[in-house]
Formats: sequence, C-alpha cells, structure tokens
Amino acid sequence: MMKSYAEELTLKTRDCDLTGAWRPGALLEAMQETATTHAELLGVGRHALLNQGLAWVVTRLELEMDRYPLLQQRVTVETWPMPMRRWFFPRYFVCRDEAGQEIGRAATLWVLLNLDSRQMARSESVAALMPDNRDLPAPLGLPAPVTEVSGTLQEGLIRPAYTDLDPNCHVNNARYADWACNALGAETLGRQELSHLVISFAHEVRLGDEIHTELRQLDGAFSFSGFRGDVRCFDVGGTLRPRQGGVAR
Repeated sequence: MMKSYAEELTLKTRDCDLTGAWRPGALLEAMQETATTHAELLGVGRHALLNQGLAWVVTRLELEMDRYPLLQQRVTVETWPMPMRRWFFPRYFVCRDEAGQEIGRAATLWVLLNLDSRQMARSESVAALMPDNRDLPAPLGLPAPVTEVSGTLQEGLIRPAYTDLDPNCHVNNARYADWACNALGAETLGRQELSHLVISFAHEVRLGDEIHTELRQLDGAFSFSGFRGDVRCFDVGGTLRPRQGGVAR
C-alpha cells in the first residue's frame, strides 16, 4: 500500500502572482491534485467514490510557508493521510524546493460528502483502504480554528461564478484563498506574503449564492469571513510578513 505520494512540478505563469512567487491559491490547487492522485492510487479516488454517491471535500486546512518558490523553479509536493478520526480524514503535506529542502507544510481535514443529501457520510470501505500511517510524523498539529482579529471592518460581496466551481458543483477550496488574497489587495500582497493561512469551511457555497464578506486586519494578522444571510459559510485567517522572494511591487 502506498503510504505517501509525491509530485514534482515546475511553476508556470498561471501558478504565480504579480511578484513571480507561487500564488497561495495555486499552491492549494497543487496540494489538491497531489491528494487526488494519491486517493486514486489507493482505490478511494473520485471515480470509486461516485459509485457510492460520495465525494471528498475539505473542511479545514492550515498552511505554513517558510518561503515561496518562484516562476520556473521546481517544487515537490508530498502528501500522506493519517488514521480516521470519527468523520474526519486528516491528510498532511510537505513542500520542498529543488534542493529537497522543506519550505512549507500543511494539515487538512477531509470528509466524505453525500452528493444527494449534501451531508457528511461514513464509508467503512473507504476507511479500510487507507494506509496505516501511524508511524509517520505529522509536520503540524490538526488544523487550528481561525482567529477573528479586531481590526477595522471592510465589507464586500461575492457572487460565485463559473470559474469558482469544481466538479462537486460548489466553490473549490483553493478559491477561498484567492478570494481572501483579492480582499487583501494587490498593493498589500505586492509588498507582503502569507506566512500562515488557515481556512475553515462551515457550509458549502454554490452557484447563485450571495456571500457577504468581512475583512479585518491588525498588526500583520487578518481574518476574512463569508456569510449567506445569517449563515457563516467560511472563515479565512492568517499572518503576513514582508516579501522574502519575488519582485516587490
């Protein structure tokens, strides 16, 4: 049984931001694709789950980056799952540079979504196919909750569009990082980068939803939340630091 899986990629223009550094949303997409391939190899990928009316979805993630690689540099993303915790399947990631040095790490919690009821589901057959990785060290603890900062409130409105959606017919997890970065703005992210990112997904967001957003920033920390009416759908939080690579704008 393949306990872990790694993919190497060369960063292309589509993966990078205005400074030429790996864009956080593209990083999350690379993590997702690596996890997807590993799940397929384990026999618990999308096609196998569709036969049960199920799909994988992320409920929470936490990312730490020591530095961001740049356009045309090669990076390796390695992933492995940990034992199931009730409804949740922890999965970890490590990012390495061309020299094999660890430059970032992430912890995620996944659940099985029933595509008919849109509720969490259990599947003993899926759990039985996951490798026993209790002997592997976790690079982080389980994803932390988002801390709302007390800075000045900036409100916004998002209506999910075609490019936000994935095959599960909801907004893809990586797009929430893009939404948060868009809210922080190009001027801020031309000078600063995310050193720490946490996203908590409370309710899926689908086409036709109208999402009211709240951004707060204070002393290098930020929180960004989205609501459908009175329902809190997601929270994004993290910390910023001066850019350590790329071209400051």
